[in-house]
Amino acid sequence: MSETDTTLGQSRESRFVEAVIARCNADKGLAARLRRADNSATEYQSWDLLGRLGIDLEQDHQRLPFVTVAATIAKSRAEHNGSFTLGKAIAACYADGNQSDQATARLRRLLACDELAEACRILRPLLSLIDSKVGQPLNFVRLLTQLRQFSFNAQRVKAQWAQEFYGQTVTLPEVPA
Repeated sequence: MSETDTTLGQSRESRFVEAVIARCNADKGLAARLRRADNSATEYQSWDLLGRLGIDLEQDHQRLPFVTVAATIAKSRAEHNGSFTLGKAIAACYADGNQSDQATARLRRLLACDELAEACRILRPLLSLIDSKVGQPLNFVRLLTQLRQFSFNAQRVKAQWAQEFYGQTVTLPEVPA
């Protein structure tokens, strides 16, 4: 079976996550550059990989979701895509779960974001917290899908994060490439 055969039927997000995980595990230098990609001053260090994977570097709504997720994967040293959703992971960072005032405050701050760039900026420290407190990898494919949809339907994505946090998970439709 060729590489093309295995990628047929997979979403762009799924192919991207698999590629980043595989490349980070094979190339520690690349992984180090990607870990620095969540800083706007050093984000350019990820552009080689993103450009090779067909990401439009000139469009923030295209680039920012991929940069954010690539940096998160590299920082987490993930070996596979997880199943933990963002909302559930935020709650899991605190002993009281979704009853924690701190967890609720972090979620509310994320839900107050109106633009993708702001959401990605707020997510950076939150994703680091999740990586340090939660012992399981995030569902990077779902997070990437949500971030790609944020510019076009922020309310829906924020509702999904809230539902995940409070215990309801919703399914996502495919995002066109």
